[in-house]
Amino acid sequence: MTWSWRYETADGKPVTGPSEAFSSQADAESWLGQTWKDLVAAGANTAVLMEDDRVEYKMGLTVV
Repeated sequence: MTWSWRYETADGKPVTGPSEAFSSQADAESWLGQTWKDLVAAGANTAVLMEDDRVEYKMGLTVV
């Protein structure tokens, strides 16, 4: 199993971002916790956690 992130704008369009691959969900989530502000600066509003080709969940990225 490979875990990765996909990035989207608020209207669901893809945003180019890092294409890191992780061996666990925890590693993927930890990485996102460290880099989400850079993703927002690049135009991402949503991060989608993928396990291979399956969507695990989507989450909003918001700067407060």
